[in-house]
Amino acid sequence: MTNVREFLVDSASAGVRLDKFLAAQMPEFSRSEIQRFSVTRDGRQVRFSDKVRPGDTFVVEIPPARASDVASENISSDFDLDILYEDDDIIVVNKPRGVVMYPSAGNKTGTLVQNILAHTPLSPLGGVTRPGVAHRLDKDTSGVMVFAKSDAAFRGLVKTFSTHDLTRKYVAFVWGVPNWTGADITGNIARSSRNRQKMSMVKTGGRDAHTAVNVMDVWPRAGVAALRCTLFTGRTHQIRVHLSAHGFPVLCDPLYGRGASRLGTVKNPELLEFLREHNGQMLHAEILEFAHPVSGAPMRFRAALPDDMATLRAVLDDGE
Repeated sequence: MTNVREFLVDSASAGVRLDKFLAAQMPEFSRSEIQRFSVTRDGRQVRFSDKVRPGDTFVVEIPPARASDVASENISSDFDLDILYEDDDIIVVNKPRGVVMYPSAGNKTGTLVQNILAHTPLSPLGGVTRPGVAHRLDKDTSGVMVFAKSDAAFRGLVKTFSTHDLTRKYVAFVWGVPNWTGADITGNIARSSRNRQKMSMVKTGGRDAHTAVNVMDVWPRAGVAALRCTLFTGRTHQIRVHLSAHGFPVLCDPLYGRGASRLGTVKNPELLEFLREHNGQMLHAEILEFAHPVSGAPMRFRAALPDDMATLRAVLDDGE
């Protein structure tokens, strides 16, 4: 059955391209996927390059994805799943570092979605390549993730993540030793005009972002700290951007870490070896709390630090 949604443009969105406006309203779909949907205004088809105006109402028809298509294109089993919870509606897993979320042009196999599909069906509402996906983690970020198995759960999770009606806590190992125990970081985030792979904080435009940061541990001799970061919004690379912009880049982060300039200050040979051998931010989605999208029951999941971050902690402790 075709899924029909209707969206009214407010003044804050005036002048935005239609496909970009719709992507903000339907974060579970990419802009390329949205451009395959039927979109009308006042009963007439519109161009996705058109700029939206306040008061415009758009009707979007989302064709159903067939479960057979999802299964035939995406099932594979490349690693053992770390399943934290599963019922008829959702599955919660601990995502390994280095694993891509779902198939894309540069990653055809070995993705998390493909491996989950080898274990259980997922809701096709997310699309052929992204069934059941209501939120994302970067390739090199590990930790707790929830996927929808039923269509009802998918709709509920999309609403939960779009309204930020949940708790997400991360652990980050960063360069720098804060002189505070807690801080709130706010500031809009947009794609960098200089490097399209990066995001950056901007004074105007972009999307609002809010991260609460608390100090867990510090290693003064190494000039490193462990921070617990709580997300109040869910922007692309949010924690990495916010911490880097405030002088505490995540260790081993190839985009925002500025690690090359820091390695010369490292005196601990074990730490230096670890940092040189690892490529991928030391960031872990530790805790996820939300209401079950179908039953409404409170859910809380915690994933222990991955082996590499546990090793890093041990190296830091030994060096103090």
